[in-house]
Amino acid sequence: MKKLYRSREDAVIGGVAGGFAEYFDIDPVFMRLIFFVLLFSGAFFLAYIAAWIFVPLSPLTPPPPLHPSGGNKE
Repeated sequence: MKKLYRSREDAVIGGVAGGFAEYFDIDPVFMRLIFFVLLFSGAFFLAYIAAWIFVPLSPLTPPPPLHPSGGNKE
């Protein structure tokens, strides 16, 4: 099941647009354009700030385990 997170990799301001782009599986630039257009509707700015506060950051992914010989096997 998908869960909404703020993006750590595609963050420009707070990672909200990048997180929504990951959740809906669309390009982050396209999502930022949508957010920019919606910014001119009055309540969207407050909704963005609320998402920045209440949507958690994506969890850190641990590095891949080392191969028993001491290196990464790829």
